[in-house]
Amino acid sequence: MLGPLVRYLRFMGYDTLAATELGPGGPQEDSELLRRASAEGRILLTRDRELAGRGGVLVSGDDVLEQVSALARAGLVEPVLRLDRCSRCNTLLRPASTSEIAAAPYAPSNPGDSEFFWCDPCGRLYWFGSHAEDLAARIRTVGTDTGSRLWKYQM
Repeated sequence: MLGPLVRYLRFMGYDTLAATELGPGGPQEDSELLRRASAEGRILLTRDRELAGRGGVLVSGDDVLEQVSALARAGLVEPVLRLDRCSRCNTLLRPASTSEIAAAPYAPSNPGDSEFFWCDPCGRLYWFGSHAEDLAARIRTVGTDTGSRLWKYQM
């Protein structure tokens, strides 16, 4: 339910896990998510009111920028593009080598002064190009109150 938010949080540098990445759910999934969040010092974000009532943060709204804005207003995130984590697997990125940049078919033909970053597990190249600039601009817009609300529950 919060897949786009997971990607945005990773772009902003937050160590973020999605429940779908932890394996198939089951009857004890909610309890396991709460236990794991507590053990790892994580904040559990959810759209499930019952789960939020047991110890998470209820995220409302369908628009990812509204969700980021609500998290920022609650003091849970700083809306800044950091581009230091892979948006797919959450791994910390490292500077890309010249050969990795050259081997990526989607790399810009004229890289200019761009910084490039590499995800080892995904074999994916990232850089601060026009897409990253657009993403940074969208993230900067979250300072305005869009009306989305968060409900914090104590763990």
